[in-house]
Amino acid sequence: MTEPYTLAVDAMGGDHAPEMVIAGLEIAAERHPGARFLLVGDEARVAPLLTMHRRAAAACTLRHAPDVISNEARPTAALRVRQASMRVAIDAVAAGEASGVVSAGNTGALLALAKIVIKTLPGIDRPAMAAIGPSARGDVVMLDLGANVACDTRNLVEFAVMGDVFARTVLGLTAPSIGLLNVGSEELKGDDRVRDAAEILRQSPIGKQFYGFVEGHDIAAGTTDVVVTDGFTGNVALKTGEGALKLIGELLRQVFQSSLAAKLGYLLARPGLDRLREWLDPRRYNGAVMLGLNGVVVKSHGGTDAQGFAHAIDVAVDMVVHHFNDHIRTGLAGVVALIATAGRNGAAEPEPAPLAAPLAAPLAAPLASAQHSD
Repeated sequence: MTEPYTLAVDAMGGDHAPEMVIAGLEIAAERHPGARFLLVGDEARVAPLLTMHRRAAAACTLRHAPDVISNEARPTAALRVRQASMRVAIDAVAAGEASGVVSAGNTGALLALAKIVIKTLPGIDRPAMAAIGPSARGDVVMLDLGANVACDTRNLVEFAVMGDVFARTVLGLTAPSIGLLNVGSEELKGDDRVRDAAEILRQSPIGKQFYGFVEGHDIAAGTTDVVVTDGFTGNVALKTGEGALKLIGELLRQVFQSSLAAKLGYLLARPGLDRLREWLDPRRYNGAVMLGLNGVVVKSHGGTDAQGFAHAIDVAVDMVVHHFNDHIRTGLAGVVALIATAGRNGAAEPEPAPLAAPLAAPLAAPLASAQHSD
């Protein structure tokens, strides 16, 4: 991308903000010399930090926002705090001053503000939360991870299109395989909305990439590059996977501390364990994305460090540079008629409802004790 672009950054969001945010911007500014950042936050706290980070200072324009949306604030309350750093950053995207926003702040507030202020792309019924995580075959994209409790056939098809574009943009895959999460792989399994979505996807322009139904174990196995489901199921699967990884890490620590021989075994196995820990490092997967909005919105984990926040910025840059939303529009054009036909032939779909509890965990956690919290 040769034209200049700007990302709005919430300087005050996150457990260790604004220090962590500025340090992350220092890393990101070196990686992306063409990027500009509209840094939004309390000028009295942020400006002195910029003097200690030369690259970040050169790439940033600071905009004062005196208020902060706390992690405990309800989304409805956050909507009323118009001078909060998160709100001002989102307003900049809605006004066209920035192409996207990155925040490590309150997830529920970010989702609510983004949907109301930035709004969805034309043709998108509901946005979805997507993230990348590890699998036995490489990285996997999963959505929805909590933006919508219930989804109809149209939503699932739209999620598949957005997941396809996301995998192409961020993972660099030319033809990512797509699976619909279900209670079984057989065609007769699942409810009508899932089976209808599968039929539409088979007939769609991405039909050759559609693998079919996948089950819970297929996520970690990497059976497909993209896993599509509703927000309720996706959020449960996400947190179940995270809990399993933490359990494995705890059991490994107990085993290696159980005896002198085990401790010696750990010394021998340490190089391999270090590689595994690096592979599962949640900082590598930091940056959940709200897909389907009229602008790029990336949510960083609240407890991440500078490296993790820089990775969230990497994700936002990839989406802006590769014109993510333009590809979404093109992809949707190929399935609109199929969705309409299915709607006329099928029963009325249930109205999806937003998930009340915010997304609270990344797709991956290290085998060691959790280093970051959302």
